[in-house]
Amino acid sequence: MSATARPLPAYLVSRFQGWKATTYKDNRAWYRRLAESGQHPRAMVISCCDSRVHVTSIFGADEGEFFIHRNIANLVPPYNPDGERHGTSAAVEYAVTSLGVAHIVVLGHSNCGGVKGCHDMCCGLAPELEEKTSFVGRWMDILKPGFERVASLPKELILRALEKEAVVVSLENLMTFPFVRAAVEDDRLTLHGLWNNTGEGELEQYDSDRGGFAPI
Repeated sequence: MSATARPLPAYLVSRFQGWKATTYKDNRAWYRRLAESGQHPRAMVISCCDSRVHVTSIFGADEGEFFIHRNIANLVPPYNPDGERHGTSAAVEYAVTSLGVAHIVVLGHSNCGGVKGCHDMCCGLAPELEEKTSFVGRWMDILKPGFERVASLPKELILRALEKEAVVVSLENLMTFPFVRAAVEDDRLTLHGLWNNTGEGELEQYDSDRGGFAPI
């Protein structure tokens, strides 16, 4: 038994009790229906762990509507069935093969710390991320192909371009999963790439025909 767990901070306990007395109480039947009937989300959203990216608020989503997976810099690794532990790949597999989602949305954002870490690592400015023991560094290796595509841009444009490359690389990697590719080719699944400017409340979507992002 773990001896390190402690009671919740008082402010979180207070917020939970407020939610239980208001939101849950007013929608008790809905919550019970969700619990008993299981989840049937229409879309999976892969977003960054960043606390400023609030997926359900952006889309006004209710409980049960989105299957949400969050990780550093909203990245999807290439398909690699090597028998190791792959949290993001497992989430994609479950969403597509078990839940049968109709859409997968990769949502990037402005001022992403993970993307900046990849930039700094590729520029030799973050030796700590180059260590084999760095979980963040090895995760951000996924984005190195994207960095190579934007490295020649003017210095002031590289970070924002790399944030959007995190979305594009993830879309490319999703198509390396056989069950994703099969679902896309059978018109059972569509892939979408978005970039959110968190400070301005703007949303851009990737247009594969144009090879770029355009405001929504």
